[in-house]
Amino acid sequence: MTEHIEPRQIETDDLTKVWSVTEFCARHRIDAEEQGLLLKLFGPFATASELLHNAKRAPRFR
Repeated sequence: MTEHIEPRQIETDDLTKVWSVTEFCARHRIDAEEQGLLLKLFGPFATASELLHNAKRAPRFR
């Protein structure tokens, strides 16, 4: 069964928000080398989901 949904009824998900790659890297402690790779991959902007799934950061040990 299908159901018609109006576009204004759909809630926006946090993972579909578009971020600046440099701002994302600053907030998530991602080093400059990894930031450069993300910029090559996505350009200056990407969704939060894309960035979270593709970013690697060093573990933070005590």
